[in-house]
Amino acid sequence: MQTSWQKPVRVAFGHLGTEDVHSPFEALALLTDRWPDMRGPQFVKARSVCRAALDGRRSPEEARQQFEQAVSEAQLHLN
Repeated sequence: MQTSWQKPVRVAFGHLGTEDVHSPFEALALLTDRWPDMRGPQFVKARSVCRAALDGRRSPEEARQQFEQAVSEAQLHLN
């Protein structure tokens, strides 16, 4: 099963630089270990959908879309 995304999601951490996220596994690690705001509804949903994608219950692209929404919610998109 293909678990990498066609196109990575670039996350901007301000002065800490940027990071390209290539899969639900990488997204989940980032959400768990380095996310600035762990209370937002999109964050919670993204963590859940990434876990489901790793278990084969959701598609990797669904996880990517939800992760992008969490990135927007945390205002971590590149300007």
